[in-house]
Amino acid sequence: MNALIVEDKAYIRKGLINLLETVETDVKIIGECGSVKEAVVVANACKPELVFLDINLTDGTGFDFLDQTEHLHFKTIFITAYEEYALKALKIGAVDYLLKPVDYDELQSALKKIKSLPISAQKEQIQTAKKVWYQNDSTLVLSLSDSFQVIELQELLFCESDKGYTTFYLADGKKYVVSKPIKVYEEQLEKLNFTRPHQSFMVNLKFIDKYDKSGIIYLKDGKKIPVSSRKKEGFIATFLNYNSL
Repeated sequence: MNALIVEDKAYIRKGLINLLETVETDVKIIGECGSVKEAVVVANACKPELVFLDINLTDGTGFDFLDQTEHLHFKTIFITAYEEYALKALKIGAVDYLLKPVDYDELQSALKKIKSLPISAQKEQIQTAKKVWYQNDSTLVLSLSDSFQVIELQELLFCESDKGYTTFYLADGKKYVVSKPIKVYEEQLEKLNFTRPHQSFMVNLKFIDKYDKSGIIYLKDGKKIPVSSRKKEGFIATFLNYNSL
């Protein structure tokens, strides 16, 4: 069974490969990847039958990878650290996973179970897990470099995008940077009274103090957000509609 390892930490990949050599299995590692982007390219080229998949990657999540390789047919064993949010999703979906550091007996058990599980059945399990992951529209799970951060969207002032990275600014002064563009979050945020007055910004309407007709938004904390000429008309309509409710 040709397998791909998608895990951003090299020592975890190496440890898993070493462990596989001691387990009685027909699994053959045909590739290693450390990011969603790289993994999508390699998976399309190599057509693996099995993917060992980390949930928290440098440029997204394991679910992002699965969304972009939906046309391929492979089985998945998730690899995750002890993170409550990730484990909740996987457990409710009854999806097989390995906790880091990977244990010999757990690896053997997961391989045994995955062989007898049809791909179609596992895809259903993963869809259930994915729904749990994204179920709460009032919160957002940010995939940071070393953890998952849950933020309350009602406490999010605005987010700013720069060269493929997005920074989230909260009302309590905290900020978090993720390696994803702002458009990834636009659909969910727009449902909750956020507006995009500029290509680089999304703003929570409830934190706007005033709009200056010169094209500047003033937030209640004093922060200034520019409104682009292309988006000006749409922003004003959204702003006035929100404040007339």
